[in-house]
Amino acid sequence: MGEPATGASEGDASPEAPANDANSAKFSVMSVETVTFDLTDPSPVVHLMEADPPFRYLAIPLALGDATAMHQAIGGVDGRRPGTHELLGEVFRRTQIDVIAARIVRYEGGVFFGQLDLMTPRGREVFDCRTSDAITIAMRQNVPAPVLCAEEVLAALYD
Repeated sequence: MGEPATGASEGDASPEAPANDANSAKFSVMSVETVTFDLTDPSPVVHLMEADPPFRYLAIPLALGDATAMHQAIGGVDGRRPGTHELLGEVFRRTQIDVIAARIVRYEGGVFFGQLDLMTPRGREVFDCRTSDAITIAMRQNVPAPVLCAEEVLAALYD
């Protein structure tokens, strides 16, 4: 399997960064395995595993608040008051917006870049966002949306 691929962080997509065309890029389905916090590491990490062979692995560092929100989303735990991701999930349900997928579209300078792919009553919309937000929102759906990773990201980390 090789060493797990890790990055320095996950960040916001910058306006000058080219957005991947979801229709032309090849993606692998990733399963969200765990969110861990090791006191010897500087930050929590979300662990993703490719669903099909060759079962490549990503470990993406997160901020503590993002890791907590993602861990609760994976476990289906709601806070006493809605957090940002819970609120957004409820807004999506009430306005008939479906999350098609959370995507990891680029890895650059130690940063993973994400997108949230939505189907709205007016059509498909893709938004650049932090990878952690995309994954957490995907996990907050009644039926969790798939997490996809661009093949070019996996190839860059493993080849």
